[in-house]
Amino acid sequence: MAENEYRLSFERPVYELRDRLAKLEGKLDQTPEVRNEIRALRRELVAETKRIYENLSPWETVEVARHPNRPMTVDYLQTVFEEFVELHGDRLFGDDRAIRTGWAKLDAFKVMVVGHQKGKTLKERGECNYGFAHPEGYRKAMLKMKLAAKFHIPVVCLIDTGGAYPGIGAEERGQAMAIAQSMFEMSRLPTPIICVVIGEGGSGGALGIGVGDRVAMLQHAYYSVISPEGCAGILWKSHTFKQRAAVALKMTSKDLLRLGVVDDVIPEPLGGAHSDPNLMAGRLKTYLRTKLRELSGVPIDRLVAERYQKFRKMGVFFEGAPPDVGEQTLAPHLPPVAEKQSQAVS
Repeated sequence: MAENEYRLSFERPVYELRDRLAKLEGKLDQTPEVRNEIRALRRELVAETKRIYENLSPWETVEVARHPNRPMTVDYLQTVFEEFVELHGDRLFGDDRAIRTGWAKLDAFKVMVVGHQKGKTLKERGECNYGFAHPEGYRKAMLKMKLAAKFHIPVVCLIDTGGAYPGIGAEERGQAMAIAQSMFEMSRLPTPIICVVIGEGGSGGALGIGVGDRVAMLQHAYYSVISPEGCAGILWKSHTFKQRAAVALKMTSKDLLRLGVVDDVIPEPLGGAHSDPNLMAGRLKTYLRTKLRELSGVPIDRLVAERYQKFRKMGVFFEGAPPDVGEQTLAPHLPPVAEKQSQAVS
């Protein structure tokens, strides 16, 4: 096992095959039988990796999304974009390193990039607060997005956070208000916005920069109203139920595409984005280039109106009396239904 190699528990069969393959390939005197075995092992390795990653459970998807070697915003700034010029500060409190903003180029397009950054080394993670942004981070993002709109420059948001920072200082500085204002401003920003969940998409921290004309996610990312651990802690009073919570939250790309929460899913390389960061960067770049070209031809007033309706149409509800479910009713303690009542359906 390499010094910096991080192995997920469900990948054990893959690494066993890799270890066997490495031993055979390391032999100096490779007979025809050994070469045949090497070819067979390579085919088996590809098939096993494909089998595992096509059948990930929701919790295993969370583990992949949190992989420490998974490409982050700063990686994509180097591989997808060119000429990145970082912009700092919210003109009110400070510069939150959990959110990076700046001008960049993507082929012929000039864009404003806004993205979460978790950090790679222990020192950088401390500076970035592990990607948990403070109010000044969202205010910085708002200012830079408005600046982009002023010059008719599209905005690209890369989402990768477990949530907004819930500390006392963040609450005192207006965390909830900053996120709400950011969502409101993005809903009416007169310029194209593309949002991509590249890893974790947790709670309001993700939504704070997640209102766009096109919202996509990488295949093994997750996007949810709360983390599985947080959900388990609330519903079952124990984090040991995190796997059950992950299933209930419908947080994977397959579920969210089916439910209409995201518009597109960007396929990841075999074995996840961390297995081939350059290939993943190429696919992300192709997606962004295609959507920028598509959105650039839409009149701004139509773009803003469609963005608003896109989020208004999410979800399903019944109007009137709920169906008769007998003893299995979800809320037996509620009073009789009034003439007109809406009930949300998950």
